[in-house]
Amino acid sequence: MEKQHTRYSRLAHITKLINSKSELRPLLEHVITAISEEIMQCDSVGIYLPQEDGKFRGYVGKPEVINGMTLDMHVVDTDYDLLAKEVIETQKTIYIPDTAKDNRPDPRAVGGFGIKSLLALPISYEGELFGLVFLFDYGIPMNLTESEIQTVEAYVHMAGVAIRNAQNLTRKENLLTEKQLLLDLTRDLSMSSSIPAVIDKCFYYVGTVLKNDNIGVHLLDPLAGAKIKPANLSGKSDWTEEEWLERHDELRFDPSEDPVFHEVIRTKKPLLIRDVSKDERPNQDVCRSFGIEGMLMLPFVTMGKVLGALILVDFEKGGPGFQEADIQLAQSIADATASTLSNLLYMEKQEVLIEERTSEIRVKNKELEQVVAELENLSREKELVLNSVGEGIFGLDLEGKITFCNPAGESMLGYEKGELIGQSYNLIFDKDSHAKQKSLPMEEDLKFRKKDQTRFSVEYVCSAIKENGKKIGEVVTFRDITERKQLEEEVRYLAYYDSLTDLPNRILLDDILKQEITRAKAADQKLAVLYLDLDRFKIINDSLGHSYGDLLLKAVAERIRLSVTEETIVSRQGGDEFTIILPNFRSRYDILNLVDQLTASFAEPFYLNGNEVYMKTSIGISLFPEDGDTAEVLIKNADAAMYKSKEKSGTYHHFFRSEMNDRNLENIILENALYKALEKEELVIYYQPQIDSRTKEMIGAEALLRWNHPTEGMISPIHFIPIAEETGLIVPIGKWVLANACKQLKQWHMRGYSNMTVSVNLSGRQFEEDDLISMVKSILVETDIAPEFLHIELTENQIFKNTEVTLEKMRELKRLGVKIALDDFGTGYSSLGYLKNFPIDTLKIDRSFMLDIVKDKDNAAITDTIITLSRNLGLNVIAEGVETEEQLAFLRAKQCSIMQGYYFSKPIEAGELAKKYLNHL
Repeated sequence: MEKQHTRYSRLAHITKLINSKSELRPLLEHVITAISEEIMQCDSVGIYLPQEDGKFRGYVGKPEVINGMTLDMHVVDTDYDLLAKEVIETQKTIYIPDTAKDNRPDPRAVGGFGIKSLLALPISYEGELFGLVFLFDYGIPMNLTESEIQTVEAYVHMAGVAIRNAQNLTRKENLLTEKQLLLDLTRDLSMSSSIPAVIDKCFYYVGTVLKNDNIGVHLLDPLAGAKIKPANLSGKSDWTEEEWLERHDELRFDPSEDPVFHEVIRTKKPLLIRDVSKDERPNQDVCRSFGIEGMLMLPFVTMGKVLGALILVDFEKGGPGFQEADIQLAQSIADATASTLSNLLYMEKQEVLIEERTSEIRVKNKELEQVVAELENLSREKELVLNSVGEGIFGLDLEGKITFCNPAGESMLGYEKGELIGQSYNLIFDKDSHAKQKSLPMEEDLKFRKKDQTRFSVEYVCSAIKENGKKIGEVVTFRDITERKQLEEEVRYLAYYDSLTDLPNRILLDDILKQEITRAKAADQKLAVLYLDLDRFKIINDSLGHSYGDLLLKAVAERIRLSVTEETIVSRQGGDEFTIILPNFRSRYDILNLVDQLTASFAEPFYLNGNEVYMKTSIGISLFPEDGDTAEVLIKNADAAMYKSKEKSGTYHHFFRSEMNDRNLENIILENALYKALEKEELVIYYQPQIDSRTKEMIGAEALLRWNHPTEGMISPIHFIPIAEETGLIVPIGKWVLANACKQLKQWHMRGYSNMTVSVNLSGRQFEEDDLISMVKSILVETDIAPEFLHIELTENQIFKNTEVTLEKMRELKRLGVKIALDDFGTGYSSLGYLKNFPIDTLKIDRSFMLDIVKDKDNAAITDTIITLSRNLGLNVIAEGVETEEQLAFLRAKQCSIMQGYYFSKPIEAGELAKKYLNHL
């Protein structure tokens, strides 16, 4: 009895260490100690963990030194150790009481250490192998009992849980690190104003992720027939950029003709070549010259267009040993860089065009000056030359009267021949702008008036006319520069406004926000920044096409504009993100009113060339001065708050700092309690009946999870399900719900209600689990339930969050015979396409359409359409949220026979459900 108590104490202690997330090695050392204290006759016990080469090396054990060899010098090779191979393949414990009678153990180890008996166990958890445990003796055989072996297995199971937890913690830390890295990259790119600066940031982040700084960038040159040219080399590379470029010239290497570049640009996907000598695609002369052994190439892609490629090379034998996750993160860095590069390349191109036009104008100005100089000496006999000049020319006397004007000038000003002679210069010039008030000669650009009083931009030269050294008048030469001014305005507009939505862009927003902050400080006022991100925009953009995506962005921008006042500033940050500045708000009610207006505007569908699309937006809010006193900090904090809203996957808003921190504290408290809720049996399942409206009999029930907290009372799943999904607790909780719902269904069947079905909701997180299908199958077998009586429910958002994985799992469930229902139909991105392609049996009309269904024509039409659509596609349909006699009558008239809602019953416990319905069947 005392030994059993000691054993429980050891297990409890190890469990406590696992829950406290202790370091892995000391935790496994506790497991080794517990085993060695439990099996006294054991001479040695050790834990062996896998290596990359498939062998297993000693990690912890007792004793630490055997025959002069430390444990980490011990290697288990399955080519020699058939016992280890069998344990790995079967994942079962194998006990050999006498090694002399069994040839499976490695004979080298048996002979070298004099092993007499041996116990080998797999370290695994939920089917995944993490390592091996070996117990053996050198003298008297251990003679282990079944009870002792089971005890060792219990300790080894704890080791598996510990390793699994350590791996999960490492994965979570890696995800947080990657997210922060991408946020830092986005911030650094937004502050980079030149192409070299952007590429340097890319070099830094890619080098940090892949731990290799031998990186170069090649860009497509649109002015050279889209040829690929070497552009920049990392300053930390083994080569200098000058040597790199010279070697390209010496080798006459043209990347535009290289198969590796061709493949990356064509596929728009990264390409990894670990050993260039074994691959026919790389240019072997170039690889030998630079000493390249392996390479990774990443495309710069933005809006479907390839700008160039980043190439990282390895000079060591064996090539780069990058993991797939590292390559994907590096590609994300390249994608973010490409977006910034695209904007800078466009601006650079516009600057070149402006410079070319400016040079042309300078040349023309010199020509005009020469013409003016010649005009000072013109006589009446040279009038023919004057009339042939394309620029406008007119003369003024000392009183400012027009003395002559050539045909080109009369045409540009809209006057008939000779009509200007004798008129005052004020007819053409704006008042007080006449050049004779200034030093001569001079050049200037301003606006001239036409005869019809319209104005146009001109560039003019005004010079004195002298006779014998005395000024007798002036000559003005001018040209129409309206087109040039328009081009300059367009370039200025493109620099500060989004060309798609005509909203201020990120650059202009930064200037405006800085001005608003200065104004708010001076007037002691408040300021709010709202950061909006469209939910599921990428899905719509990819499904309908980029042209529809552009139409949707323009429509969204217009909806936002109509939802705000004139004092409110709206801008587009880029992609599907928008920013709103609300100056001088009085209280948070002003902000919430604005959020309500935005939410209401998104409630109506968007119509895109005949396609009806519903959109939702996640909103993050930061306040001045509470959440920051600079434009950068306020936008960053609003963006962070938006990401908290994004986790809700719907139209939600989050305030930064205190409100968010309060919720975080509540979530942490709730999360801690949720970890113990399943163990303490605080979770309960309620059932809501599904009624055949024709017979008023219950044909099935939906299982709905509730949490009966010991101090807080009944907690709604709205509050704890998101936490369960975020922490991964939804996986064991979901399994528990499914198992208990099937057990309850089996009890109803045994009472004679053999046609009853049960519907269970599965989360998107559960669909990510590799063992989902085997888990469902196992529960059906254990509860002896035929698959067709189990209905699995999932939402549209779950389908589109990870379409390929979800679709494959749905098909496997269908092959089992399980029925699949689509919950909340009509509230997401509903499409006939996926209804045809996805293995769906039932559509559930969302409860929101039941509201005022008798009076609201839109809700009535949508509900009627869903019922008709289901019937035509051969699908069942269930109406949720039925609460009134009028709703019941409407649905019956539309031939919707299965209903669910408070009209029939609220969700109740299984016992109460049986009393209310099953006893009357």
